[in-house]
Parts: sequence; C-alpha cells; structure tokens
Amino acid sequence: MSTAPFTPPRTAADITVWAPTAASVTLLIGGDVGQDEIEVGLVPLSTSPGWWGAAPGSAAASATNSAPARYRFRIDGRDPVPDPRAVRLPDGVHGAAELHRLDEFGWTDHDWAGLDLRGAVLYELHIGTFTPAGTFDSAIEQLPHLVALGVDAVEVMPVNAFNGTHGWGYDGVAWYAVHEPYGGPDGFARFVDACHALGLAVVLDVVYNHLGPSGNYLPEFGPYLTSGTNSWGSSLNLSEPDSDAVRAYIVGNALRWLRDFHVDGLRLDAVHALIDHRALHLLEELAIATDALAAELGRPLTLIAESDLNDPRLIMPREVGGYGLGAQWDDDIHHAIHATVSGERQGYYADFGGLDGLAKVLTGGFFHDGTYSSFRRRRHGRPIPTEIVDADALVAYTCNHDQVGNRAVGDRPSAYLDGGQLAIKAALVLLSPFTPMLFMGEEWAADTPFAFFTSHPEPELGEAVRTGRRSEFAEHGWDAVDVPDPQDPATYERSKLDWSEPTDAGHARMLQFYRDVIALRKSTDDLIRGDFGSVRCTFDADAGWFAMLRGSWAVICLLRADEVPVPIGLDPVLWWDEVTPMAGGILSGGPNVVIGRLTDVDQVR
Repeated sequence: MSTAPFTPPRTAADITVWAPTAASVTLLIGGDVGQDEIEVGLVPLSTSPGWWGAAPGSAAASATNSAPARYRFRIDGRDPVPDPRAVRLPDGVHGAAELHRLDEFGWTDHDWAGLDLRGAVLYELHIGTFTPAGTFDSAIEQLPHLVALGVDAVEVMPVNAFNGTHGWGYDGVAWYAVHEPYGGPDGFARFVDACHALGLAVVLDVVYNHLGPSGNYLPEFGPYLTSGTNSWGSSLNLSEPDSDAVRAYIVGNALRWLRDFHVDGLRLDAVHALIDHRALHLLEELAIATDALAAELGRPLTLIAESDLNDPRLIMPREVGGYGLGAQWDDDIHHAIHATVSGERQGYYADFGGLDGLAKVLTGGFFHDGTYSSFRRRRHGRPIPTEIVDADALVAYTCNHDQVGNRAVGDRPSAYLDGGQLAIKAALVLLSPFTPMLFMGEEWAADTPFAFFTSHPEPELGEAVRTGRRSEFAEHGWDAVDVPDPQDPATYERSKLDWSEPTDAGHARMLQFYRDVIALRKSTDDLIRGDFGSVRCTFDADAGWFAMLRGSWAVICLLRADEVPVPIGLDPVLWWDEVTPMAGGILSGGPNVVIGRLTDVDQVR
C-alpha cells in the first residue's frame, strides 16, 4: 500500500481533480471580487485514470500560470463548486477555493522531538468555546494554563471547514480546509507551533465516517459515498467500485495534518461507523501509512480511535491480526466511574454502577467483553488480551464533549456532583494505568455548560436540528422547553469557558487538586505505569468504599456521606477532605478520596 503525499497546488496550472464519471470538467479561475472568471477546459490525465488537469504545454495550461488565486470547477455543465481538496475556503464551504501554501519559514518547532501519547495527560478542547474570542490565536494565550496544570498534549475537536460560523465541527464537509472563523490554516499552524514551543503535543479530531448536511459537493465529482447510511448520513465508499481514490482521499488528508501542520496524532471519530469490507481495513491502512510517516519524520505519530465496539483488534499489534492503532477511547471506564459516583443508571448506564464492575474495568479495560448489554439488548464486546495490549492503549476520562454535550442541557458533572465526588472521579482517571484525558474546564469544576450548538444558515436545516434534538430528549422524559435551542446563538455563548472562575476560591481548590494529582502521577513510578498488571482493586460495597492499588500506593474512595473505617494502612499524601488515621487503616466520611503510600503492601495483596 502506498499513498502519494498530497501537495497543494502552487498555481492554477497545478490543479487536478478526480472526477471518474464526468464527461467534461471546466476549471473556473479568478473569481476574486470585481474580477471575471476565466474558463479553462480540462482533459483526462493519461497517467492517472479518473483525474483531470490542464493539457501539458497547451494554451490552457499557460493561461492558468498567470491566473488569480481563486478557482472552482464546473462538472458536466452544472453549477460551479469548490475543489474537494481545497486547502482554504475564505468565503466558506460554498465559495471558491483559494491557492494557499503554509509558510515553511514560519515554523519555530525545528527541535520538537514529538511525544508518545500513550500515558500522556491529554486535554480535549473546542477552539470556539475555549476562549471568549473562539480563535486559534486567543487559545494560544491560555496555553500556559495547561502547562501549569501538567498537561502533555492538547486534543482539539475538529477544525476542518463546515457551513456556518460555529458548531462542534463534526458536520465538516471540506476536510482539507481549516474553518475560517477560527483563523484558517495559518491560524492553526500558529497554534500547533505555539503548543510545541511550550512542550505540548497536539492531537486533532478528524471525521472520516460521514460528511455534514450543507456544502457536501463530493457527489458532484464521483462515487465518494455509497447508498448505505450510518447514524449521521451516507457512508463513505471504502470498498465498492472506485473506492481506491476515496481511500486515498482519506489517507492523504490524515497525512496532511501530520506532515504539513506538524500535528502529533489524530483522534479518529466513531470508527465503528466506517463500513469497510476489504481484507485490508481502512484503519489498518491508516496505521501503516502513519507509521511510515513517523519513520520518515523521525518523531512519534499516534492514531487514537473512538469506537463503541469494545473490539481490542483496533489496538492489537498487526503481527497478531490487529489494526495497530496507538490507542482508543474507552467509554466503559467512563460509564463505570460515573455511574458509581453519581448514581445515574439511565440509558447506557443501566449495567454500570457496581463496585465489582468498576474493579473489572480498572483491571481489564472493558466492562462489556462478551457480556450481555441491556442497553443494546445483546451480547457486546470481547476481552482485551492484557498479555499483549497495555492499559495505556486505552484513553480514560471523567467526561468529554459527548458525555457532557449530549446530555439534554449540556450540564457538566460539576453541576450535580459535589467537590468530593468530582475529586474521586479525577483521582481514579488520573492515577489509573490508562492514558488520562481531561475535558476543558473540568480542572476547575467549571460552572459553564457545554451544550450542543449549531449555526446552520439554512432555515429548514436549522429547524430540523432543533426539532430533532428536542424530540429525542422528550422521549427520555425531558420537557422540550428545557432543552437548549442548538440554533440560538446564546446556547453557543453560554458554552464558552469563563476564565475568571479559576481564581474563585471554590474553583481554585479544585484546580489545585488536579495540579497536585497530575504532579503526583508524573513523579511516582508506581502511578505512571501503563500495564494492566500494575493495578489491583479491593472494596466493601456494604461500607461504601473502594480502593485502587498501584504498587505501594492506594487511591481510596469514600462514596457515601457516612463516616466509615477503611482497613487499609495508609500514609496519606493527597486528599479532598482530611481523614483520621487509625490502627491498620483510616477513618473518613465521604464523598472523599485519599491517596497515599501503603504502610503494609502485603495487607492488601
């Protein structure tokens, strides 16, 4: 398998396009304000079947050499549309593409050696709501906060171009372009460069399982999509006729972020929605290409999958039949911790909440590993072969954009849990053997929500989203009037972080706890180990306490308000509320978490 690297055209003469079913392709060059477009008929390229370009040495080719910077295509005489590989769309996803190259001399990260993301502390953020301005440049100003927190890598929600001014980014339609309101491609390059200057790696969230409902012109050019659908729309053509070019379109896009934008890893959205019947799955093809690029660049590159399949093949080595991805998100860990601490049991939390289930995910990774899922009404998942897969191949979190934003009102755990409960969740995630990830603002128990918000310019599309969102939650007992209108700009504005909060006494206490726990993780060999064999669990469900043991350390969680003795000898180092030492154990009320060195390791073997 080989995929030629994508190279953005320097002049209009370099522009080519894949349109295998077209009878004619016309390049419209110009299109700047006050200028007329020049029409240039393209010809099929004999060296690349299905591709069109200007005939070498023709008058058309020479005409494009002096053309203005913007261009569009007309396929078979239809209305002009932008380039599927447009690298900049200054007027939005319906406008003309612009010739653009990143300034190679603008980078200052020449000494950046990269970072192995497994075991690193990740921090997920949304550019539009991370700061009041919602731009790459304003996000750069807050990066020192992440460094002081102890974060190793920033995971950025999708930044590829979508229609409208603001949204989560998963409705992208121009995968090679960067959303202009955030700052466009140059702004993203500045952001990555600034992260590297502060020692922060960058992970970019990318969506290859569907395209958004507005501005998707790919079907104009060729069979990019299939008749099959997933939860969000038409599926990408990954294994049907003419799918080679579609796969190359995806792989080329992934490598562009990693190579041209110096990104350190990609989070692959909802890979369970990729319909691929080939022997070489797209995910494995992506992993092979990424590993090859890492070897070429001399720095680590990591692919992180989001999947609800509980299928360990994603992260198993290719030598034993796996896809060889670096890591995957693990919702089972979130569900087990959240249900245990919060007491919520609705929807997919129904099977979670027991302390035995919490112990199972902390020591084995998956709760559903072939067990019956009442939410799915079938058996689900398969066990992780812990002898060949390390625990740090799983990404764990107390919350993320989905687990907050897909609640009816977008309420964070800080809206309904107290400080002790939040501290329990943080300690279990940050001191587990997994790769921990925070969601922006959780470190100070932010009061601001993170709701689902959109800005579809088409009234009918906006109304469909609004109605669908409210109907969905009405089925689960919510009053429609309580569900925020995704199209209301106020829903977006309320979702922005309030950077005055971290200095407030209550928020500052939580922030300091997060800093201390992260620092303890990084300075303690037992707590930074990423293998399954490094964690043990013990608990007393009747008394309401749970302990995660890491070598000579213990994370003891008091889940109830009652003061109870915990028969584990401990020298406390960190805690949410102080505890009373007692012979062979501690005495504490809850909710509380206590972290310390075991006085007798053999006591809890």
